[in-house]
Amino acid sequence: MKKSNLWSLRLGFSGKEAAEIEKLGLEKFLKKSYDSKVDKQLPAFLEDDPKTLAELKELKQTIKNADSEAQKKILKKAIYSGVELRRWWINKMRTDEFPLRENMVCFWHNHFVSTSQKVKVNYWIYQHNMILRENAFGNFKELTKKIVKSNAMVKYLDNVDNKKDKNNENLSRELLELFTIGIGNYTEGDIKNGARALAGLNLGEDSAVYRRFIEDNSDKTYFGKTGNWKADDLVDIIFEQKNIPYLITRKILKWFIYDNPSEELVIYYGDYFRKKNFEIEPLLTKIFTEEYSKENSGTKIKDPLVYIIQLIDELEVKDFDDAMIALFLRQQGMDLYNQVNVKGWDGGNSWLTSQIYLQRNNTSDLLCSGRSISRKILNTMSGEGEPPKSEFEKIDVKIDFDSNGNNKTIITELSNRLLFNVNESTQKDMENLLKYDFDPKEEHANFAVTRLFNYISKLPEYQLI
Repeated sequence: MKKSNLWSLRLGFSGKEAAEIEKLGLEKFLKKSYDSKVDKQLPAFLEDDPKTLAELKELKQTIKNADSEAQKKILKKAIYSGVELRRWWINKMRTDEFPLRENMVCFWHNHFVSTSQKVKVNYWIYQHNMILRENAFGNFKELTKKIVKSNAMVKYLDNVDNKKDKNNENLSRELLELFTIGIGNYTEGDIKNGARALAGLNLGEDSAVYRRFIEDNSDKTYFGKTGNWKADDLVDIIFEQKNIPYLITRKILKWFIYDNPSEELVIYYGDYFRKKNFEIEPLLTKIFTEEYSKENSGTKIKDPLVYIIQLIDELEVKDFDDAMIALFLRQQGMDLYNQVNVKGWDGGNSWLTSQIYLQRNNTSDLLCSGRSISRKILNTMSGEGEPPKSEFEKIDVKIDFDSNGNNKTIITELSNRLLFNVNESTQKDMENLLKYDFDPKEEHANFAVTRLFNYISKLPEYQLI
């Protein structure tokens, strides 16, 4: 696989940035990615959703007083907003000129987990997502402070139940274990005193606020420092600790390049991160430019996002419903806004179980045969006890290939674009599919190349980047 194609997949979600990486060079490409503008316009589907605490209280009362039909209508509206939230984000991933920002948002989304299933307020989930987007390349310490004080996180990790003399330790524990420093680098006493410092941090309008009657204003000892600490103080103290950089550099390496990064690399980049005062942009530049210069393809299993967006992009499918991508992701275990637990998606081998691999192959079969992955109802008037008849919607698919080439040059073209490695057996199989007498200008040439692409998409080598 050409380096530009490989890194287009790693930094984005498909191969469409490969030409730009080649034209600009990696460093300029990264700079344009960092400088990409953030659209802060509230999506239209959220305009009527409750946003203030008063509006949420009013909605709860309305639900309580409503009959079952009205309650169903309100629930349907919330479900619709949840679907649109996924569609809105996936559209950004697919259409942004420089999608590294959205890839980084997805990284942070899986680091600072806060699920819609538990939070239940779509506007808070949107706010959480926007904090990640606006600070995707900013400062890790400052991003941590903002996330800890987001309504979504306070609700998700039960800090609404954390009060003076009646502590809930969930947010305090995950702040240390999963968000910053990692297991083995703190004590149970730090968790308990951290919970006391976070007591009373409760839901607010734009972000969480301390409530005077339930906060704890006594002194607490945290990592050996004593004072009347609050949320920001905890983060400042954590970021003074020796091992603070390594959990996040390990996770960044795993997300973008290696399913199993070496400890040597984790420490090397972590030490640099500390020198740069936890600024994310210079860390990413160092990691990407230095790793780009190495031969390291095939070190990471594609996540479902990269798999499906690359598939749709390669087949040049137009007007594909982003809600169908969201459904595919859920089937693959990568449900956006709804990780199974606070640890997030495991990644690595969990993205290639036998069931997931089968689903991927079935999806490729459908799309390559010109059928969508969604069905449309044909006839609701089926016989008694029979389900309505349906069929997969038809779509136009087309593969980009050199129409002036021959079977071997086209196989090489697709291999360079799609496969990190091609062995002798695979080469023979591809030449049997696209034979020596293949005419690229013939009427059904696209069908033959699409069949070859379908074969390639099922190879183990295609699942790796």
